[in-house]
Amino acid sequence: MGDNFDAELLYIEMLENLGPERVIAERNDHFYLMDDTKFVMRYRLSKQVTLKLLQQIEGMLEYPTNRNIPLTPIQQLLLTLRFYATGSFQIVIGDTNGVSKATISRYIKIVSEAIASLRHHYICFPSGDEARAVIQEFYRICNFPGVIGAIDCTHIPIQSPGGQNAEVFRNRKQYFSINVQTISDANLLIRNVIARWPGSVHDSFIFDNTQIRMMFETGRIPEGHLLGDNGYRLAPYLLTPFLNPRNERQENYNRAHVETRNTVERQYGVWKRRFPALSLGLRTKVRTSLIIIVATAILHNIAIQTREEEPPEDQELLEYLQEKRTQDRNFLMFDDVPVPNIDVPRDGAPAAVRQRIVDTHFL
Repeated sequence: MGDNFDAELLYIEMLENLGPERVIAERNDHFYLMDDTKFVMRYRLSKQVTLKLLQQIEGMLEYPTNRNIPLTPIQQLLLTLRFYATGSFQIVIGDTNGVSKATISRYIKIVSEAIASLRHHYICFPSGDEARAVIQEFYRICNFPGVIGAIDCTHIPIQSPGGQNAEVFRNRKQYFSINVQTISDANLLIRNVIARWPGSVHDSFIFDNTQIRMMFETGRIPEGHLLGDNGYRLAPYLLTPFLNPRNERQENYNRAHVETRNTVERQYGVWKRRFPALSLGLRTKVRTSLIIIVATAILHNIAIQTREEEPPEDQELLEYLQEKRTQDRNFLMFDDVPVPNIDVPRDGAPAAVRQRIVDTHFL
């Protein structure tokens, strides 16, 4: 009896040392539970495209063991897409039972880095035959010749990063932001993205300090022009409107310039509607915010290339999030035609190159 009694005491002591039983909350499986329409509204991509994306990054999201019950790659991807759709940690926590804010933040960073690693596959400046096809697509918009891209910048709101350099992120509209430059083609694909400058930096300064400008300057991009607004400096490869058009030809040039360059504005609209966090603002560390911006640019291109329909706006969600934003003083929140020979030489002074286009194509 003594041996059995001692064994029972040892067993009870072992149970006490184990502590309370760990309870793992059941995690929702939205991928299989939701129909396609609800899935797109919630995650901004179709199930088919989501699975295709998962196949490309799954190896970067897997854990070697099941210790601490990690999220599966598909669960990590879905919570990240949900964050892109809302910008709210609280909403993501509500969707993924039993996952803390710190854990979600870590997963968002990991998944965003995995998506951003696909950058050179999905964000490519056109060259060769592709460049000539892009030029023709732009020409079909409003008969503007030789356009290889439309350039502009947009501000992505962020929370105050704090510290001594926080004010450098405050833009001219007095909210904290990242000033992001993109170059769009006629089909709204992002052909180049620069996401590293704080909100106080001017658009033209960003372009002047990019590799793409050096490629134009040195002839590594031998054909085509960019169209930019008057925030940019006129160059042989970057055409801006006339500030004060003096005749009908220059007015025709300006009209065609505005309509053709509008592609980059439309691209920003589609990009931000698909991933509302870019408009509502990013409450992540600055470095993570930069990665998220690039990741969503890649997803935007994937959606364009796979002909994804634009997801409908969740008006109830937007109103809820907008109300929360206004409570935070440090966070504020926007027929085919025959194509003639449209080669346009870039040699000469910038003003002369622009006037040559006016004289040749805008009679």
